[in-house]
Amino acid sequence: MSTRRNFIKTTGLATTALATTSTAFGATVIGGKKNSDRLLNETETILGHGDYKYKLTKNWAQISATRLPLLNCHEMVMDSKGRLIMVGDHPQNNILIFDKSGKLLDYWGTAYQGGHGLTLHDEGGEDMLYITDSGWALGKGNQMIKHNGRVAKTTVDGRVLFDIGHPMTIGVYKPEESFCPTETAIGPNGDIYVADGYGESRIIQYDSNGRYIRHWGGTENPDPNYKLVSAHGVAIDYREKGNPMVVVTSRSQECFKYYTLDGKYVKTVEMPNMQVCRAVFDDDNLYAGVCWSQPKVGKTNWKDHTGFVTVMEGDKVVSNPGGTEPAYKNGILQKSYQLDEKPILHGHDVCVDEDKNLYICQWNANHSAPYKLERV
Repeated sequence: MSTRRNFIKTTGLATTALATTSTAFGATVIGGKKNSDRLLNETETILGHGDYKYKLTKNWAQISATRLPLLNCHEMVMDSKGRLIMVGDHPQNNILIFDKSGKLLDYWGTAYQGGHGLTLHDEGGEDMLYITDSGWALGKGNQMIKHNGRVAKTTVDGRVLFDIGHPMTIGVYKPEESFCPTETAIGPNGDIYVADGYGESRIIQYDSNGRYIRHWGGTENPDPNYKLVSAHGVAIDYREKGNPMVVVTSRSQECFKYYTLDGKYVKTVEMPNMQVCRAVFDDDNLYAGVCWSQPKVGKTNWKDHTGFVTVMEGDKVVSNPGGTEPAYKNGILQKSYQLDEKPILHGHDVCVDEDKNLYICQWNANHSAPYKLERV
């Protein structure tokens, strides 16, 4: 691990005597502030559990809300140059590019007003982006209007190489079925997996040139292993050597479902009370934003701020930054909950840098820019 992180760990020991531990947090919060004040000075806020604790920095992104307004920050990836590329859905800007200090390096794009998913793929030493437009765009009167979506393959500076449009045009969907994709993943041979998360909740597989191969899933699928409800995310898990798998987020079912590269069911990993977004893999870890959860008492709706972030080792949850400490009983994960202080409003995506710091994109978070969670 980097010298910087070791320094933080070492100096953190010197402040142990000054630290107070919150049972609700399951993590250390430096200082003796009252609960209601803990997040006023964000540099004193530590989130997470076990070996996965993070210092929260809300004002990481150095941008002007007037010059570059934000609506929702949906996803972020890091390119081969270490730049952090974010997709959002504001009509005036879709792609923002930062360095790791939060300085804005570039921005482009107004054609992806439903900008939602962003995947980066190394193709012969050149970074390529796959931008998913869900079709949900801001219309007149500040109302979100549903259109049909699309997937665009572009260079990192925005040059469009090709689009994948409505599957109805190739006879895969019926005319009355909507196509509102939310995510893509690129397989080891270049195959493109599209998650139609806001449409029919299917996974559609194309070859590297955008030619249809197969699809599976759907909300009406009678087989519970293939039934997907809000197939919000799709990713490729390379953690098991020689056995890559397609990992699909069935968000409304609060789980990840694993399939072979040709769509054969493998397993389900339950995530109780966590409506997770896409799986993000780094080394042996899986990271995911939790867009919604429910409180211990009562019930909330989809507009309420109820999210956090989750971190897994293998199939086991080991930390919930912004949420309660994960607990298992007889090997079964129990429900996790958002912290009362709501340090994270809606966890929509996680980007991991080489120092294992996290950058959190949020949906419906008061037009906020991405947060940084610095590993400590």
